[in-house]
This record gives sequence, structure tokens and C-alpha cells, in this order.
Amino acid sequence: MAPRKNFRNQAKKEVKPAAVVNKNGVKVEASVAASGGGFSGTKIFTWFMVLALLGVWSSVAVVWFDLVDYDNVIERAKEFRFNFSEVLQGKLSAYDADGDGDFDVEDAKVLLGLKERPVSVLLREAKEDYAVKEPAAVPLPPISDDFIPDDSRDEATHPYEDENNAIDTKGELVEKAQPQQTVEESKQYNNQPGSYNNQPGSPETKETVQLRYNAEAESVPEPEADVEPEVESVPEPEADVEPEVESVPELEAEFVPELKAKKKKPKLLNKFEKTIKTEIDAAEKLRKKGKVEEAVRAFETLVLQYPQSPRCRYGKALAEDGLAEKMLSNDMLQKAIGTYKEASELPNATPDLIKATLKKRAERQQFLGRMRGALATLEKLVQIFPEDMALKNDLGVAHLLIGDNNSAKRVYEEVLATAPSDGFAKVHYGFILKSENKIAESIPFLRDGLESGDPGTDDGRFYFHLGDALQRMGDDSAYKWYERGHQRGHFASVWQRSLYNVDGLKAQPWWTPKDTGYMDLVKTLERNWRIIRDEAQSVMDKTTGLFVPEEENLREKGEWGQFTLWQQGKKAGESCRSVPKTCGLLERYPEATGCKRGQIKFSVMQPGTHVWPHTGPTNCRLRMHLGLVIPKTGCKIRCTNDTRAWEEGKVLIFDDSFEHEVWQDADSYRLIFIVDVWHPELTQYQRQTLSPI
Repeated sequence: MAPRKNFRNQAKKEVKPAAVVNKNGVKVEASVAASGGGFSGTKIFTWFMVLALLGVWSSVAVVWFDLVDYDNVIERAKEFRFNFSEVLQGKLSAYDADGDGDFDVEDAKVLLGLKERPVSVLLREAKEDYAVKEPAAVPLPPISDDFIPDDSRDEATHPYEDENNAIDTKGELVEKAQPQQTVEESKQYNNQPGSYNNQPGSPETKETVQLRYNAEAESVPEPEADVEPEVESVPEPEADVEPEVESVPELEAEFVPELKAKKKKPKLLNKFEKTIKTEIDAAEKLRKKGKVEEAVRAFETLVLQYPQSPRCRYGKALAEDGLAEKMLSNDMLQKAIGTYKEASELPNATPDLIKATLKKRAERQQFLGRMRGALATLEKLVQIFPEDMALKNDLGVAHLLIGDNNSAKRVYEEVLATAPSDGFAKVHYGFILKSENKIAESIPFLRDGLESGDPGTDDGRFYFHLGDALQRMGDDSAYKWYERGHQRGHFASVWQRSLYNVDGLKAQPWWTPKDTGYMDLVKTLERNWRIIRDEAQSVMDKTTGLFVPEEENLREKGEWGQFTLWQQGKKAGESCRSVPKTCGLLERYPEATGCKRGQIKFSVMQPGTHVWPHTGPTNCRLRMHLGLVIPKTGCKIRCTNDTRAWEEGKVLIFDDSFEHEVWQDADSYRLIFIVDVWHPELTQYQRQTLSPI
């Protein structure tokens, strides 16, 4: 501090009374110039200047000699919400960091990290922080296209409702057989368009597509700088507020419903827990600040102290959940799921806590892909709270996620019988009707549900299916709904309506071989088209059973058969044994055989066939059509507003995420070879990590 003292002394020595000029032009001392020789305005101004100079020199000294680490002070100040405008005004009591009622040296030490804050202050702040308004609803965790579904755990035996799914070494989910789940159910759940979470245009970012934590993420090659995946954190609910699954979407003016009365704040504390609320809040404050390891330890201590406290155990589960997210650990998340269950089963748990706990448990079970476990949890919730229509709606979704559309349909019929204006139930009921090919019946439910603006209805699938149903009924208002879906951010455009997308990829309906960069593949297909044709014709006999009817409900009429060689980047069974030359030609083209979001297959279409306008599910692939047997007239394909025809031995390339339609009005069959390839702008990392479709 010596330099500061020296600078001050120097300032005092150098400052002299300022001379002024009187009316006669004579310089006199300021003190004499003032009438009466007392403290005039001029003398006050002089002393003000002296003090100002002292402040300037002091500041120079402090900065020049690095007496204070200003960067550290600023960062600490920001951490404690320090308001520098208030510092200038002398309003420092708000930054009483040590709780003694003023701002002094001890408070500065706390700000600089030289002294810990007293526990009494932390507890006081925790109590204040929890006297807050009800938070926004919590959405389900978003999925990132750049994550590989994986699970580092060894297979273990779990209770029925928590049974694991096996993960193979390539990071792909392999459904284990579960009680009461048939092969057909599993097939519908994973592959069929009638299932809820694998619809054409099903949003990969919505709750129906599950993300598993990749506990071995470090083993995946680092992405390129421009495609580094981001994982959004899952916001947690406030300590005494029930978590909600979906938030109310921001709606267009014509869809804004009347504001409902504010929900009553859930009561998560029983009578005893109110006496230890300060301790619970202090632990909860750690979790909210992201100090999840400390929060887990704090809640574990509380559980040991108060083993019969449901709220302490619920807090422990939330902290474990947050730690699982931070660690990307399935094991930790499974532990949290178990703790949620423990909390819900303790005596004296409030109804609101039971509801919040089991809802969170079901959500995380779905997140891990334990669909039947989530279904069991939601069935229990509905039994406990039979009047809660939101829980019944969630139960309906759980049935849809395992492919049980009939049970889901019964649930939504019950909801609509009690709450006929429930928009969520309407869109889902309309979806089920459309999957049953009850096109006309589905339209009013889908339309009314979307117009309700209820939470959970602003979903690309419902715009997709409403527009598709209207198109099939010959109603041009379909494009109004497609435009609305585009405005809501669900579709890239009215024409391009896929939802399993990677942003920023070049988008155009028709491509040339040169555009794709896959010239070698195209040349190989065109040079060898007769070999490919002959092998296809050799297995077209219906007795072989290799060609199966199209199962995606895309035909208005006619017959359309397909024989698949590769599906989701894997050979389809023993199919290549029947056409070995064709498969041999393709083996050296990983852009095709490794395209996890595409297929390689023969397609035969009989006369009198019409395929409805439709779009593929993803913008991550391009589709090649090699003409094998093409009648001279009557066969054509439209993509957007451009209609073309196939030629034998030639490849047509288009992006099937754009709307396309097919007619076969010839006198004989049409045979083509379909080869899907990765979009050329996808990086190698993306091709490795994008989820299969």
C-alpha cells in the first residue's frame, strides 16, 4: 500500500490555491477573491477538484501496480449479480455476501473467493429462491442426429417393467423379447407406417423418438468443426412444482385459445417435510445451479436422516437424473428411475408428489426405450388419478409407442367421451383412424385437434397426415395445412415435408449424376443394367415369395411389389443369394450399401396402379431409379411440379423428401431398380452417427 500513500502525498503537495482574475484584471488568490475570505463557491469548487485528482491518482496507482485483479473482481461480481451502477451510487447493501447487514472488506473477500459464504446465508437465499412463480413446462429431451443410440451396460436381469434392451456392438438397438409382445408388434413398432413413432414425416426431434445416452461417446471420431453435435440440457422443474412434459406452443392469432386459469401450485411437501423445508431447499439449490454431484450427496444425506421423507427421495432422484445427463450414463439414469419409484411408494407422499414422481419416471423410461415399463408406470398413474385426462392422453401415447393402436384408440375414446374438446386426444384419435385407412373419418379429428392449439398438438406428424388425408379426398386445402406446417417450422417447404432432417443440405427435387458426385456408381448401374434386369426377372415368379406387396399404404389402387436387398445399411436376410451378381456390383459403393436411411430394392408395378402423392421421411438421402423393363407409354413419375418418364438402362435421380407421385397406366408391368444413397453433402461423421430409418 506504500505506493498509494506516496501518490496521495504527492498530490497534496502539488495542489495550490488557484489564482483568479478580478474585474480589474488583477490575479488574486481564490481565498482572497471570495467575499469575506470564507468558504465561497469558488473554494468549494477547488476542493472538489482536489478530491477528484486524488481519486484519479489512486485509480492510476491501483491499476498500474496491479493491486487488484480487476478481471477476477468483475467475474465474481457478475456471479453475485453485482450492479456497478449501484456501486457508483453507493447502494452496496444488496451485496452483503457475509450476511452482516452491510458491504465491507469481508464481503469483498467473499466476492474474490478468499472466504466462504456462511451457511446461514446460503440457506436464507435458498428459501428466498423457492418463493418463485410456477416455472414453464418441461419438454422431453431433444434428440440429436449426431448421437449413436448405445448402452454401455452388460445385459442384466431387471423386473418386467424395467427390462433392458440389448445394444449390439455397432450401437444399434436390438429389441429383446418382452412379456406379451409378439413379433408382429415389434415389427409394427419399428418399421410400419401405422405405428406412432415411425410415420412418414415423424419428427425425430419429438418425444416419440428415443435417445439413449452414449456412455462411450469418446470412442466416436470427433466431428468436423461445422457439424459438431450439440446436446441440449433438460431443464428441471422447481423444487415444489410438478414437472410437465409439454409446453404450450406459441400459436398463430387464429389458433390462440382462451387463457385458462392459472394452475394451482402442486403440494410436494407433507406436514413433517415442511419442518425441514430449509434443508431440502438448500440441497435443491445445488441441483438447480448444476452442482449435481454435490446435490446427490446432499440428498443422500437427507435420505439417511429422514428415510421416510418422499420429498427427500424425490430430490435425490432428480439429482441422480441430472447427474446421468451430465455423465451421459444409462446406469445412473436407471438408478434415478429406481429412486423415483421408491419416492412414490413411501407412506405420507402427497398426491401431487406421487403424480410428479411417476410422470418423471415414465418419461425417463421412454427415454431409455423401455416402452413397456413406461406403459406400466402410466397405467398405475391412471389408476391412482382416473379423472386426470392428461395422464390418460399420455397412456394412449404409451400404447402407440409399442404399436398397440387398438388399446390407444380405446383410451382416446374414453378421453373424448369425458372431454370432447380435448385437442390432444383428437389429433391422436384422428391419427389412429387414418392408420386404419378411415381417411374421411380422420379429417375432422385431425383438423379440430390442430385448430385447438392444445399442448402436444403442434406436431409435424399431424399436419402431415391431415394434408395427406385431404389430398386423398381430392381436397386442395391440403396445401393450406402444408403451408401452415411449414410456417410452424415442421416442413422445409410446402413441397419438402420430411422431418428426419439435417439442416443446411442442398435441396432440389431432381439431380443429375454429376450433381451427386456418384458418377462411378451411376456408370456401373447403367453399364450392367441387363445383368441386373435378368436377375430380377429370374426371381419375379410369385412362387418364390421374394417380391412382397408394398406395405406403406401409399397405393390408391393396383399392384406394387418390392424385393429388398439392403435395408438401413444392412443386407436384408439371405436376399443377395438370389441375385448375387447384382449385389456384387454394389458391394464397393458404401454411399449406397451403407446408407442407413435408405434401401436398395427391385420394384415391380402392374398396370392400373396409382401411388398417392407422398414424401419420404428424410432429406439425408437421394433416390436412384434404374429403368429395367419400361413400357413405351403410360408410366411416369412426378416430383413437385416436374413429371418425367423412365428409360431402360438409364438412371433417374430425385430427392424423395419432396412430394412425388407415380402412375402406371401401361399394358404391361414396369420394373425398376431403386438405390438410395447418402446425400453428398453429409460428412463421414454424420453418415456414421445418424440414426437408421
